[in-house]
Amino acid sequence: MTKHTHDKEHHPTQARTTAHDRKGGSKSATDSLTIVIKLGTSSICDEVTHFPLLSTLSLIVETILKLKSLGHRVVLVTSGAIGVGLRRLNLASKPKDLAQVQAIAAVGQGRLMSLYDDLFSQFNQPIAQILLTKNDIADRTQYLNACNTLDALLEMGVVPIVNENDTISVSEIRFGDNDTLSAITAGMIHADYLFLMTDVDCLYTDNPRTNLDAKPVLVVDDIAALKERVSVATAGSSLGTGGMITKLIAAELATAAGVTTVISRGSTPQRIFQIISQPIQHARSVSPKIENATDRAVSSSVSSSDTSDAASITLPLHTRFLAKDNPMVDRKWWILHGLHAAGAIYIDRGAYKAITNASQKSSLFAAGIVSCKGSFVAQQSVRVVYRPRDFSKKDDQEQDPNEPEEIEVGKGLVNYASHEILRIMGCHSSQIIERLGYADAECVIHRENLTRTKLTAP
Repeated sequence: MTKHTHDKEHHPTQARTTAHDRKGGSKSATDSLTIVIKLGTSSICDEVTHFPLLSTLSLIVETILKLKSLGHRVVLVTSGAIGVGLRRLNLASKPKDLAQVQAIAAVGQGRLMSLYDDLFSQFNQPIAQILLTKNDIADRTQYLNACNTLDALLEMGVVPIVNENDTISVSEIRFGDNDTLSAITAGMIHADYLFLMTDVDCLYTDNPRTNLDAKPVLVVDDIAALKERVSVATAGSSLGTGGMITKLIAAELATAAGVTTVISRGSTPQRIFQIISQPIQHARSVSPKIENATDRAVSSSVSSSDTSDAASITLPLHTRFLAKDNPMVDRKWWILHGLHAAGAIYIDRGAYKAITNASQKSSLFAAGIVSCKGSFVAQQSVRVVYRPRDFSKKDDQEQDPNEPEEIEVGKGLVNYASHEILRIMGCHSSQIIERLGYADAECVIHRENLTRTKLTAP
């Protein structure tokens, strides 16, 4: 079994490469996989009575234990603290007052873990509770400590059970970020699969409850293109706070880290065994046949020209988001997805071309900065933005009328505070000392601390 270690700075690249290598076509179904299973509130509690769905939870526990017996490493990310708390306090519905909701979550969290402990204890399986907030992963040291703790628990044969700390985390209760939390957890442990278990079989082109013509989406390798084809506006259940849109966001985060992401029905977790038995790692692979849905299958950006044996495989209905072939290394993925942007830096056309050039990937220098927004200090994360129309007079001959007003280039860790950048923007690196009286670095964002969301051909 491969040990995943997390160095304090850049060296997790090696661990990330190892995880990506495991995703190759030569890997067999019998090899050890790292799997994250996210269970939504609708799979844990009845929406009306709030009683726990013991049959579903028992199946989840049995599935996890069988996966472990096959040599796989499993992490469970769970919702449900609020639903369990409502049942414990005999409340009919979730209140609107934030403090009350957080108090209910505090009551329910202990009951939820007790429930899991009772179920896993029937099989002498130890579990561990891990409560996270966005602030926990925003700090690099804490992020690495969390990574190492998860790795240590998995090496010890423990099943980590992860949840957002609802009692103090405002964002979780506002928009149900446990889907995102599961994607971040999957990236932290370099998982092979992330299973988003919900109350439907898969992602559909529209809400299947209201539109009988909605078709299942089976395989996705371009989430941006998918968003233009499907409707994901449906909200979550009355207890949960997410919906299908949060699952697409989670899929984007996880696939960027090299994690294959699957949407499947929570009440039938045994489907996981069939799904991982037939890996699809490249967009040119054939989508395996799906039980009872072959005629309605809709695949996104998947070629049907391949006539490999995969076409004869029958799988349960699910949506599979293919992992990126070139996933981000640990540090850059953390910068892009683990950090809150404290402000924004706006750059000129020259800096935009240099930064987004696929072969050049330059650092960001003060000379290419035209303005900045927000108040931040050195080593905080900021957005890097280009506004083409701001330079229509200077670059009139190169101006494309079809370009958007604003293009987000990426995110990065700055070497200077916002008030310092306002004094040095537009000047050459050699002039920084003259402007500030000191020079902490020759560039504002070093290329190693700059994660690009947009790249252009050289």
